[in-house]
Amino acid sequence: MKLVFATNNLNKLAEVQKMLPNSIELLSLKDINCFDDIEETATTLDANAKIKANYITKKFELNCFADDTGLEVESLNGQPGVYSARYAGEPSNSENNMQKLLKALDGHKNRKAQFRTSICLNLNGNQFLFNGICKGEILTQKEGEEGFGYDPIFKPNGFNKSFAQMTSEEKNTISHRGIAIKKLVEFLKSIN
Repeated sequence: MKLVFATNNLNKLAEVQKMLPNSIELLSLKDINCFDDIEETATTLDANAKIKANYITKKFELNCFADDTGLEVESLNGQPGVYSARYAGEPSNSENNMQKLLKALDGHKNRKAQFRTSICLNLNGNQFLFNGICKGEILTQKEGEEGFGYDPIFKPNGFNKSFAQMTSEEKNTISHRGIAIKKLVEFLKSIN
């Protein structure tokens, strides 16, 4: 089965590719010659994932899935949430986003947070949603060199290290995206 993953994020593409069975050929936007900037204009993760998936399905007539992920910090009323990738402004920059978040949390004792991923799958004229959540906390400083985005400052519950200190295999078994992708993969296996 061929599926387009509607993302330009090469780190995310590589992470997801490792989680999919060999029976699914994952195509990137580059593979289908899509270089369009698909604007994420919605105020929820589910709606942004739908915008991206629907754009690809309509324009290229291909089965695809798209995701949107947000980091939700309890003491910041769920911020940065849907704006996580561009929290510090455009162009999006992970380092600037982390520094802005650490500054916003300065003096806060409650550092509870969760990553949430929403995946929208458009398959053969039908649409399906899959979600994954990973709870944890925001560290006071960066720890680790792996991963991307907020990984160096997010420590998942039950672990004594950040996402950026984990191998991709470790992270994928517990991460928000890993959980959502597992649900997607289980669904795809069930219909094959």
